[in-house]
Amino acid sequence: MNCVICKTGQLKPGYTTVVLQRNEATIVLKNVPADVCDNCGEYYLSEQIANKTFETADAAVRQGAEVEVVRFAA
Repeated sequence: MNCVICKTGQLKPGYTTVVLQRNEATIVLKNVPADVCDNCGEYYLSEQIANKTFETADAAVRQGAEVEVVRFAA
């Protein structure tokens, strides 16, 4: 499948870093499984992985994190 951003790259399974803002908090999730464009680096998350990243970020905020760096656990 071609990347919808750059239109020329191919999506390949890999890992990425996702940064999410929740209120005043910044949550960084590392090693998130994704389809990654081999040209521009744009990433695409499956619905299941996206939901897990949102849950992880929300949990960090509930625990009072302002800046949190988390290694993603599937």
